[in-house]
Amino acid sequence: MQTFLKQKGDFRSLIVYQKAECIYDITYYFVHHFLNKGDRTVDQMVQAARSGKQNIAEGCAASTTSRETEIKLVNVAKASLQELLLDYEDYLRVNGLEQWSYYDSRSQQMRLVGRKHSDSAFYRKALPERSPETIANIAITLIHQTDYLLRNLIEKLKGDFLRQGGIREEMTRARTAYRLKAARAARADGTTGANEANGTYGAARTNKANGDQQPQQTQ
Repeated sequence: MQTFLKQKGDFRSLIVYQKAECIYDITYYFVHHFLNKGDRTVDQMVQAARSGKQNIAEGCAASTTSRETEIKLVNVAKASLQELLLDYEDYLRVNGLEQWSYYDSRSQQMRLVGRKHSDSAFYRKALPERSPETIANIAITLIHQTDYLLRNLIEKLKGDFLRQGGIREEMTRARTAYRLKAARAARADGTTGANEANGTYGAARTNKANGDQQPQQTQ
């Protein structure tokens, strides 16, 4: 039987989710150590980071029954992290701090670290020793890397949808395949039954022709 409603892997195993979790943990630390209590930006940044992480998880969970929903939620995650990126850039700009350029040696080093480490515990351990400028740039680098992964994921999901369609189309294909298999099995059973019947009839005719009949009882 053709399988549909295929279960995908645990979202926690996705590198893109792990990166988003790192960004959330860094952001939570950042806003509670370097932003004023009561500043609306605190909640906005935490919510944007949370949205990035949660929508990846929800999209993965929804993928079993709706590829359309999965694509939508992954796009929401991407948009949320872009919003968070602007908040970090705003913080650096208005506080007269430096945003590392792409070719800055610190930025290059951070990209290497980001590719190597997707465990949020690694970053949580390092944060207390870093300045707000450094932490903001770490977050910015990780957001760019996660955005790249999300773009690739979205393109893959779009390609899968174009090739395979949505869940209704997948269910139709599975149902059609099931009916075809059942019809073939029924025809095979009918052929076997007919062959058995023909074999019995043929044997009876052969016996009759050879005179192999039971003698009639006399009164």
